[in-house]
Amino acid sequence: MKKLFVLVLLALNLTACGEIIDTGHRGIETHFGKVEGQPLTEGFYFYNPLSTTIYEMNVQTQKLTYDAMTYTKDVQKSKFIVTVNYAVDATHIGDLFTLYGADYANKLIPQVVEGSLKNVVGKWEAVDLIANRDKATTQIELAIRDALKDKFINVSRVEINNIDFTSEFEKAVEAKVVAIQRASESENKTKQIQEEAKQKIITAKADSESMRIKSEALSQNKSLVE
Repeated sequence: MKKLFVLVLLALNLTACGEIIDTGHRGIETHFGKVEGQPLTEGFYFYNPLSTTIYEMNVQTQKLTYDAMTYTKDVQKSKFIVTVNYAVDATHIGDLFTLYGADYANKLIPQVVEGSLKNVVGKWEAVDLIANRDKATTQIELAIRDALKDKFINVSRVEINNIDFTSEFEKAVEAKVVAIQRASESENKTKQIQEEAKQKIITAKADSESMRIKSEALSQNKSLVE
């Protein structure tokens, strides 16, 4: 009898397992590899490990940072560090799992980020991209958000943490900036000299006019001369 009881317990252990779905997660139950039923909400669930597997999926806002390389319109090589804040659509998490599996984020997001960067950055020349970084970031965010929304992933924010170009290009930009600054300084100096010259002419004219008035006054007033 005791042996029978042990065998029954062993059979139960072999054919039944439990899984806890934590807060902020959903469970995807598969039966012989096929998704079954609706996503499981938070709680404790029994299942048969011989035929069934439960995958726990996070539906909270998450963050993924990705390095990507692309080219500008004028064929300047650029490296981006992009951070995507996202959350899966809990109502379609079963579809997401069916199409891309539990590792959907690493399969989808880098691919979408790279494609979006290529499409957006390819329309900007490097110098303009640097000068209009905020505008370009907005365009990149919209492109990533639209592409991932069709794949049941909602993007809340995209951050461009860094943009790097080749050292040769950065040196050329730096030299150009220095040249522009020097030209501006030279132009300002020229304007200053011209303004000083104008002031001297005005002063000379004023002195001349003053002398003329004094001379006329003296010539018309003989008693004053005496």
